[in-house]
Amino acid sequence: MKISTKGRYALKVMLDLAQHNNGECIKVKDIAARQDISEKYLEQIIAVLNKAGYVNSVRGAQGGYRLAKKPEEYTVGMILRLMEGSIAPVACVEEGDCDKCDSCETMGVWRDLYNAINQVVDGVTLADLATKGQDKAKPESEMLEKLL
Repeated sequence: MKISTKGRYALKVMLDLAQHNNGECIKVKDIAARQDISEKYLEQIIAVLNKAGYVNSVRGAQGGYRLAKKPEEYTVGMILRLMEGSIAPVACVEEGDCDKCDSCETMGVWRDLYNAINQVVDGVTLADLATKGQDKAKPESEMLEKLL
């Protein structure tokens, strides 16, 4: 399984909106500049996020985008599945309609891998990622104090 640029950039866009959430709308050009993503490509990605209800758009001079819900309500898995479709390592794990599933020696491996992937991507929220980003920005002395 390989995550495409669409999936990775969608996650970056959503994280950017979470990190810069000050109540005002955020313009596509600002996100594109911060994330080093083409505005045209970003517009395609944000259109999918908007259609799915993950972001809200506001038109006009003060317009732009903002998250439709709180950052803690979005998981990495939700965003990746929206953009990528299935994140199963093999189709038969998710679909379960393979006539060889019962006799397949490798099925247990694929199920375990799929469960592990889901556990990771569904266990991390945008709020978690935003907090990690804030911790990285803090001086080492502040981070050491937090640990002690």
